[in-house]
Amino acid sequence: MAKLCRQIFAVFQKNGVNRSSLLETYSPSLSYHGRRDSSTSSKAKTGILMLNMGGPETLDDVHDFLLNLFKDRDLIQLPAQSRLGPAIAKRRTPGIQKQYHEIGGGSPIKKWTTIQGEGMVDILDRISPETAPHKFYIGFRYVNPLTEDALEQMEKDGIKRGIAFTQYPQYSCSTTGSSMNAIYKHYRNREMVSQIAWSTIDRWPTHPGLIQTHAQHIRAELERFPENVRDEVVILFSAHSLPLRSQNRGDPYSTEVGATVLAVMEALGNSHPYRLVWQSKVGPLPWLAPQTDEAIKGLVARGKKNILLVPIAFTSDHIETLFELDLEYAKGLGEEFGANIRRSAAPNGNPIFIEALADVVKKHLDSGKSCSNQNILRCPMCTNIVCEETKKFFKHQQRYITKPNLGKSRRAEDDEKIAQSA
Repeated sequence: MAKLCRQIFAVFQKNGVNRSSLLETYSPSLSYHGRRDSSTSSKAKTGILMLNMGGPETLDDVHDFLLNLFKDRDLIQLPAQSRLGPAIAKRRTPGIQKQYHEIGGGSPIKKWTTIQGEGMVDILDRISPETAPHKFYIGFRYVNPLTEDALEQMEKDGIKRGIAFTQYPQYSCSTTGSSMNAIYKHYRNREMVSQIAWSTIDRWPTHPGLIQTHAQHIRAELERFPENVRDEVVILFSAHSLPLRSQNRGDPYSTEVGATVLAVMEALGNSHPYRLVWQSKVGPLPWLAPQTDEAIKGLVARGKKNILLVPIAFTSDHIETLFELDLEYAKGLGEEFGANIRRSAAPNGNPIFIEALADVVKKHLDSGKSCSNQNILRCPMCTNIVCEETKKFFKHQQRYITKPNLGKSRRAEDDEKIAQSA
C-alpha cells in the first residue's frame, strides 16, 4: 500500500499537482487492491481488530446473520427476545435473501474490510516500526468471522498489543458499544488469562482523512450531474437511524454524525444546500427522522429533483448502500418521481481513506492511552450494567499500556519494582 501511494503521489507531483490539490483531482475509481503476503512476514507484535456489524457473504448466511442480530439486546430490545428474536429472523429471511440476491448474492463488506486492513498494516509497518509487525483481524458482530473467534485467533498468534478498532466512525451504544461489550464478555467468560494488553479506538468522526475521502467522492459525483443543474443539487447525508429512546438515554451517535457532516461541508466550502437524514428504520417505535425516502419525496414535491445521497456513516458498501440507497431510492424513487438521484461512493478502497485508518491507529498508539475520555463515560440514563463493566475493562488495561518510545511495558515496570522491593 505504501509503495502504491508513493507511486500515485509521484505521478501527480510530476505533473505539478501537490498533495493538497490532490483532493480536487482524485477519482473514486482509484482503489487499493493489493494483497499482503502474511506468509513471509515476521510474527505479529501488534494486532488490530477491525470491528463491524458484518454482512452475509452468501444467501445461505442470511438467516444466521439475522438470528444473531435480533438476539443482540445492545442493538434491538424486544419483549421475550429469546423467543421473538428467532421468530422475526425466520420470517424476514426470505425477503432479505431477495435483497441480497439483487446486489449480487451477498455483502461485500468483508472484501472491503480485508482490502482496508491490508493497506492499513502495510503503512503501519512503515510509519510505526517500534510496534511492528502489525496484523489486522476482522471481528464481525453477527456473521463470520465473529469477534469472539477473532479474539481467540489473536491469542493463538501470540499478539502482545491488541487494539479494538471500531469501523463505525461515529460512536453508538448499539454498534461500537455492542462490539466492545462482546469483547468484555468474552474475556469475562474465558478460562485462561489473556496475554494481550488491550486498548480501544472507539470513535473518529472528524478525522481529516475520513472527511477528505467523503469530500472527494462528493465532488466526483457532482461532476456527473448536468452542468446546468449542478449548482442546484441538494446533498442528503444519509446515516443508519437509531431509536429515539436510545438517543434520549444519551447515546452520542446523532451528535457525532452531525459533526462529520459539518466537517465535510466545510471541506466543500459549503458549496451546496444539504440535510442530514436517516435510513433503515426497523419496527413501529419512533426513530431519528426525517427518513431518507421521506426527505426525498418532500424535496421533489418542492421542486428539488437533483439530489446526491452520501453514505456518511458507512466505511464500505453493503446492503444499506447497494440496495436501499441505490436501488430503492436512487433508482426506484428517481424513476417514480422523475428525479435525478445519485449516490457518492463509500470510502471502500480509497487510498486516502486507508492512510487515514493507519493514521488513526498510529496516533492512538502514540497517545499511550487504553481508551478515550469519552469512552469512559456512560450515557447519563444508561440501564445496561454490562456497559459499565466494559468501560472498566478497557480503563483497567491502562496499567499495561505505555507509549511505544518508552521501551518498557507497565507489566515489566511492575516486575522490576517487585524485584527491587525483594
